[in-house]
Amino acid sequence: MEPLRVLVVDDTIVYRKIVSDVLSAIPGVTVVGSANNGKIAVSRIQSLKPDLMTLDVEMPEMNGLQVLEYLRNENLDTEAIMLSTLTVKGGEMTIRALELGAFDFIPKPQEGTMAQNMEAVTAVLTPMIRTLQKRIETKKRIREKLQFTPSRPFTPSRPVQEAPPVPKFESRIVPPRPAYSGVRSKSEIVAIGISTGGPNALSLMMPKLPADINVPIVIVQHMPPLFTQSLANSLNAKCAITVREAKHGDILEPNVALIAPGGKQMRIAAHGDGKRRVVQITDDPPMNSCKPSADYLFLSVATHYVGRATGVIMTGMGSDGTKGLKLMRENGASIIAQNEETCTVFGMPKEPIESGIVDTIAPLDRIADEIVKTLKARTVISPIGKANE
Repeated sequence: MEPLRVLVVDDTIVYRKIVSDVLSAIPGVTVVGSANNGKIAVSRIQSLKPDLMTLDVEMPEMNGLQVLEYLRNENLDTEAIMLSTLTVKGGEMTIRALELGAFDFIPKPQEGTMAQNMEAVTAVLTPMIRTLQKRIETKKRIREKLQFTPSRPFTPSRPVQEAPPVPKFESRIVPPRPAYSGVRSKSEIVAIGISTGGPNALSLMMPKLPADINVPIVIVQHMPPLFTQSLANSLNAKCAITVREAKHGDILEPNVALIAPGGKQMRIAAHGDGKRRVVQITDDPPMNSCKPSADYLFLSVATHYVGRATGVIMTGMGSDGTKGLKLMRENGASIIAQNEETCTVFGMPKEPIESGIVDTIAPLDRIADEIVKTLKARTVISPIGKANE
């Protein structure tokens, strides 16, 4: 693997040093330069040829958002990781940066000694860089595959029953699915788990959902506090349905999407009337080192919507969501996974696909259509896992 070339951009000399020192200590990473604003950074791209820029969100002359717009307009294959302050304004700008295609972000430490801040940045940035290195290699592999294997055309959506679920894993044998015997009714809820690359993916997928989808949607996006509120506000402005950050006791309503608040867990519970379902926001411990956790949400959906739920697993690092999806699938849910080609990071969908619990593997631009299909179909599942309409 070639060294990852990084340009560090921040208007604060302290953070330029912290980020540069952290990056220099990561194997396979070379810091090729630094800049104290976006304008200077842009002027150095041609000579330094960075694979990655770490960008402060708020900078004079040319901020991080403007640099991202420049990268996109010039069609430059340079990744970006944002450094953001934990403020409402910082959250709003960071969400916009992620929607513009930034790989991910790290919050700037607000207090502590230089050593403590460096330790905090190291804990977040090091695994992020390792994942980014794998993503760059994967992108190269996919480009080569699409270029040199025209006999295996990419198809927009591929049910597992009809074709190999992911042709890129050519030697993989998909294990049998867990058996579910009963009626899979049309779904009455959609539960989505997503992480790295999520804000951009959701901003492209969710506006495709119809205003009259007529079911509630619950979403776990791995993010700290403040940022999930900014994400909900941004999506609400783009979507035909209502999108908001969930609050404890919210009743699930059709055509409303609730996003789990950062730093909390979210689950589904029965309402006191025994008919409706409500959201519970808890301070329970992390699952899979995640808070909020997709597994925490999915496990509750599996319990309260047997045979009438849709689980969607999308781009993200790690494997959060797999355990909950397995129980959802055993209880008759329809499972949709985003394909590798359109994931920012093919981590969270990978294990569910390989374990054989996924019904449909779809690219990002088809996920909304696949969700809508599950809201209409009523399927009888035999004990050996075969489906009949």
